[in-house]
Amino acid sequence: MPNIDYSECFGDSSQKAEMVNEDLIKEQDWLMEQILENINTTPIGQVLKRIASLPEVRREKVLDVRQQLNKGSYNLGERLDGALDKVLEDLTT
Repeated sequence: MPNIDYSECFGDSSQKAEMVNEDLIKEQDWLMEQILENINTTPIGQVLKRIASLPEVRREKVLDVRQQLNKGSYNLGERLDGALDKVLEDLTT
């Protein structure tokens, strides 16, 4: 049986796959550049920026509140309302 090179008729599929992958990577890079350029002008970008600027969690304080909750000595209702008010105020200013 003769050895026929079909790549001349149909093209090299691996080369086509590489070209498609390169085009996809370029499109994804362009999309990411657009997102990064416009991140500060979108509402979600502004929220993410605000979240990134929040202070780190203070582990000792979290453990203390957790113990108070377990003992029933922490007034959750008042504190939760106050915390939500602060969060909403920070997000809207």
